[in-house]
Amino acid sequence: MGSTGKNHKGDGHRQRLRERFLESGITGFHDYEVIELLLTLGTPRRDCKDMAKEAMARFGTLQSVLEASPEELCDIKGIGPKNLFGIKLIKAVSERYLEKRVLKKDPVRNSRELFDYLFHRLRDKNREHFQVLYLDAKNRIIKTETLFVGTLTASSVYPREVVSASLLNRAAALIFAHNHPSGDPQPSPEDIAVTRELIFACKVVGITVHEHLVIGDNRYFSFADHGHIAQMNREYEAQRQKLKEKS
Repeated sequence: MGSTGKNHKGDGHRQRLRERFLESGITGFHDYEVIELLLTLGTPRRDCKDMAKEAMARFGTLQSVLEASPEELCDIKGIGPKNLFGIKLIKAVSERYLEKRVLKKDPVRNSRELFDYLFHRLRDKNREHFQVLYLDAKNRIIKTETLFVGTLTASSVYPREVVSASLLNRAAALIFAHNHPSGDPQPSPEDIAVTRELIFACKVVGITVHEHLVIGDNRYFSFADHGHIAQMNREYEAQRQKLKEKS
């Protein structure tokens, strides 16, 4: 109700959206309706359907709308710094929820939750993000951290910085993850090379690397599942044995 005592023309539609959600959850909602519902949290009176549809037309997917920057969202007519509140809130809450589900758990035995968490964080980034998950001696996640942003190559991911951060966080083991904005999770030769460098560097200080996941478009590549982690560990041990024999 406004000060004139008249209902806003969008009030009935907005109420119906909320009732649908409360009755049956998000099932049956179009993606633009989800965005519309989120926009209503920061837009008390204005009809949000057109701006929600334009956001979907501009960014293509619900995930891309949620990942869009405030500046990109504000380029859409009707969306401003105040009414994008709901979009940014739901993304932050989702990340917190997924993070709490994986923290202090063994990701080796709870891989599905770990994958869900990483997919949510990385799948729609338009640049490559290299993340490290620090694990304690019982393989429980202590913390997750983005250490590098940009193209994942041997020159942009520095093993020295990874080792330093791992020691600072008192990690006993690590999981690496990075995204491929192209959507194809197949690792590049540079991905394989830098993973080997990281495993070797961590071995020197007694830190175990369990996994490196490459996140694509609803797909992932597991270095561990494909035997690369075990093979790289064998290569390290072979090199160490050769050095012992020489000495």
